[in-house]
Amino acid sequence: MICYQVSKKLMISAGEASGELYGALLGREIIKLWPDAEIFGIGGPRMEKEGISLIAPISQVVGILEAIRHIGEVRNTLKKAAEKIITRKPDVLVLIDYPDFNLLLAKKAKAAGVPVLYYVSPQVWAWRRGRVKKIARLADRMAVLFPFEVDYYKGTGLPCEFVGHPVAETINFHQTKEEAKINLGLDPDKRVITLLPGSRPNEISRHQKILKEVAEKIHHEFSDIQIVIPLTPESHLTEPFPGYVKIIRGCTTEAVNCSEVSAAASGTATLEIALLGTPMVVFYKVSPLTYHLIKSLVTIKFVSLVNILSGKEIVKEMLQKDAHPEKIFSEIKKILTDVHYRDNMIFSLKKIGDIFQGKGPSVRVAQIVGEIAGWETTAHV
Repeated sequence: MICYQVSKKLMISAGEASGELYGALLGREIIKLWPDAEIFGIGGPRMEKEGISLIAPISQVVGILEAIRHIGEVRNTLKKAAEKIITRKPDVLVLIDYPDFNLLLAKKAKAAGVPVLYYVSPQVWAWRRGRVKKIARLADRMAVLFPFEVDYYKGTGLPCEFVGHPVAETINFHQTKEEAKINLGLDPDKRVITLLPGSRPNEISRHQKILKEVAEKIHHEFSDIQIVIPLTPESHLTEPFPGYVKIIRGCTTEAVNCSEVSAAASGTATLEIALLGTPMVVFYKVSPLTYHLIKSLVTIKFVSLVNILSGKEIVKEMLQKDAHPEKIFSEIKKILTDVHYRDNMIFSLKKIGDIFQGKGPSVRVAQIVGEIAGWETTAHV
């Protein structure tokens, strides 16, 4: 019997840092199931580390003004990606969030006859709900991270499945707080507070001054507490912080896990903090133009994933003018000193973890890719 090598090609488009992590985890599972698969796309170093060849790097754009300034770069990336769809004809195109770009790419794939799996739905539940119909026209399957998202695609004809959240997969270590502190070069006998400014350069630029003042207030009133700012490997602060603030890279999960409280920029990090059971306060600032535009379009009461999933205010959200050092510090202090308040928050955070129990999103999405492509689980036919 003659065996033939089957060429399997997958393209992934991950527009931002969190999506790039999901792309890397997905790529890893694809290679486990189909070692002969060729994976390429838009991403970053974590995807590259998993053997995915990059067409272009992820975007660091957030907000209206930033998008306008980077329009040339975005157009160039779209052109490169569209060319790869035509010349390399992937069996499946996986789109990870980033709708303004990825929906344009989906249109190119549709015209080329390439099936589209949309992994991580755009936030249609928060704003621009009309995109649901457009997504349904352009995608062949939808894999969502939150159970309530499935309802938004009912009646569209687009098969939609709740697969769970990839962040839950990354929380897979067993360390005591003391062990984690030692591994991070911290004093195991002293408490820790983590301050998370975000991962994009403009988030860090806007938030670092706020967190610097928060750190000063913490140090003044709780001088025995260790203050840590965890950053992604590629992120950098652009102004100096005092020596009592420890900057670490690539160990956010470990730092949050050994913390008494975290102050975090709104985003995926807040879900990770919740799954670790660490009390928090959420903050965020964007340009005034972006804020007023979003405020006029957003239809939800909360912005943090923690409160959205809970359906009520579990953690305080301090946005724009309320993202003030004094207010953030005041909430940190309350969490540190009010035991009843702290315990209630921890109890509510633990309920969020139950939503994702038993889910393996990266494995399941890899299986969906195989189903769409018609791949067998062996490289021979």
